[in-house]
Amino acid sequence: TTMDFVVEVLTKVFSMSTAKATQVMLDVHKKGAGMCGVYTKDIAITKVNQVHAMAKANDFPLKCSFEPA
Repeated sequence: TTMDFVVEVLTKVFSMSTAKATQVMLDVHKKGAGMCGVYTKDIAITKVNQVHAMAKANDFPLKCSFEPA
């Protein structure tokens, strides 16, 4: 998955600024994970599904998941 695509997903799905999305993308790249936000379970599931749909539509194997707080 390209870094540009990850930034695009973060800006569109999680309403991040480009600077914030770039920082999260670099966290994922360097540390293996990044936090996109804190949401209710239903919203988190919806956002995970949106990410997976965007990745599939663009033929990228982007993984996204949520953890209960």
